[in-house]
Amino acid sequence: MHIGFIGLGHMGGPMAANLLKAGHQLSVFDLSAAAVEALVGAGATACDSVAALATARPELVISMLPAAPHVKSLYLGDAGLLSLLQQPTHLLDCSTIDPHSAREVSAAARQAGHYMLDAPVSGGTAGATAGTLTFMVGGSAEEFEFARPVLAAMGKNIVHCGDSGNGQVAKVANNMLLGISMIGVAEAMALGTSLGIDAKVLAGIINTSSGRCWSSEVNNPYPDVLENVPASRGYTGGFGTDLMLKDLGLATEAARLAKQPVILGAAAQQLYQAFSLQGHGQLDFSAIIKLYTKQE
Repeated sequence: MHIGFIGLGHMGGPMAANLLKAGHQLSVFDLSAAAVEALVGAGATACDSVAALATARPELVISMLPAAPHVKSLYLGDAGLLSLLQQPTHLLDCSTIDPHSAREVSAAARQAGHYMLDAPVSGGTAGATAGTLTFMVGGSAEEFEFARPVLAAMGKNIVHCGDSGNGQVAKVANNMLLGISMIGVAEAMALGTSLGIDAKVLAGIINTSSGRCWSSEVNNPYPDVLENVPASRGYTGGFGTDLMLKDLGLATEAARLAKQPVILGAAAQQLYQAFSLQGHGQLDFSAIIKLYTKQE
């Protein structure tokens, strides 16, 4: 399939590379010339603008952008992709944005005669490289079936979440819970070690007891409890604090619009906001444990 791919950053670049490995033809665009060149070296065709990509007449366009304003700027308006495409086109936005914006762009796409899915991902850069991402997909069942083989080249778990915007709903709800659970594990680990128990012993007990969760078992925030996790390499790599803060902001804003209380989600957002303001925004979000310990 001829696919246009817009947004070749830490996630989009590896995703596009996996599509090339699967035998798809790619036309690519990014503001970073180096990112484009890396994909050209792997077999993609470079486009010097969104208009040029539209002119290439791809069957499917995938976008992977930082935030809702970027997504709206790409698709909407007189110079937006929806007006530039020369034939009905399948569209797949893998950015993490708020459900309201996803539904707004999808409605505009339908009005322009195109077909659109929102498909945010979970799995991080490692999952993007390995092709094991989870895709949470919102849109029609027919369009989901069309996109499924393409998604399978980039991910392992592909879930249809229902109507347009529901992929984003699943993503913000899951990541809100992840942020809350990481803070809970950080508090528990800090409390236990301050009272004298060995961190590895405590983690082992938690992970075979009722407190077990992903944040304790897979990405424990206490240093040297687990190998090859951010906490054991100075909290580098992984999912950045500022990215978690962004997702918590999306969750609390969506909750505000729905008039749905998210008390712990709002508290988690404020804790990560304070942590980011201390200069830790680029550290893995598990570094939130520094608020509870004497780590430098």
